[in-house]
Amino acid sequence: MTRYKREDPEITRRKFINTAFGASATVGGLALVSALGGVNPVFRLTRDKMPPAPGDLLIHAEGAKAGQPLAAADLSEKVTRAWPQGKDKDGNPLTRSGDPNNILTVFKFPAGQIVAPTNMEATINGEIVAYSDICTHAGCSVADDSLNPGRMNCPCHSGQYDPKQGCKVVGGPPPRPLAQLPIKMDGDKLVVGGFFLSNPYPFTESEWEERKKAVEAALS
Repeated sequence: MTRYKREDPEITRRKFINTAFGASATVGGLALVSALGGVNPVFRLTRDKMPPAPGDLLIHAEGAKAGQPLAAADLSEKVTRAWPQGKDKDGNPLTRSGDPNNILTVFKFPAGQIVAPTNMEATINGEIVAYSDICTHAGCSVADDSLNPGRMNCPCHSGQYDPKQGCKVVGGPPPRPLAQLPIKMDGDKLVVGGFFLSNPYPFTESEWEERKKAVEAALS
């Protein structure tokens, strides 16, 4: 008489299937939790996060005049940072500072110093010009270049730009110029004349085109 009891094949098959099903469910559940955990929060294009849009007022972003409208007399060859100010759904002023990438820099240079590849039609009298203040390399805020007056320097990785020449890259790792923003005068105030002429950080060209369409639809 054998010492071992022979197991019914049908019972063995059932145990295997149940065990395999349980393991699959566990692995699948863990995979789902992991996947959900890695999903980025859904971005909502609220008006305070919209990029500068046509008609927005430019206001001081820092200093004693923070929140006040920018005037031509406030500007110089040094960086003046500004926020675009639009309106909420009720028509009240709304600063678009919900996205830190909306920060702008505005300059005023003597006549004749701003040249191509700057888009001259997007400047004010060829003397006042505005750009995104966010470096196209890694998203840092760009500052005045203390060693080269009239130029901009990124303090993170030493990217350098020339705001008199379309903010083209003149040194360091940035892959493209800072995006130029069309501006115009409305009385004695500076306002946005259109969307950025090229994709600002962190957008690709196609992403920027989609974002502009989204903003236009939301504001229409």
